[in-house]
Amino acid sequence: MSGTETLKAEIKKLSAQAMQAKMDLHDLSEELPVNWESILEVAGRTHSAYASLTAKRAELKRLEGG
Repeated sequence: MSGTETLKAEIKKLSAQAMQAKMDLHDLSEELPVNWESILEVAGRTHSAYASLTAKRAELKRLEGG
């Protein structure tokens, strides 16, 4: 598997993780004030997931010369 193919596979996995984190945050917001204590943890996980996804997409773009 080439470097770009490996990176695309990583991006696909990170995208799924980011979408799950987004849904978890959405679900939490709909249930408030229940579980309000977990807002920072869920938001932090969502932030990290999207930061990783953005970085990998930028890396792929550099590899592809764009």
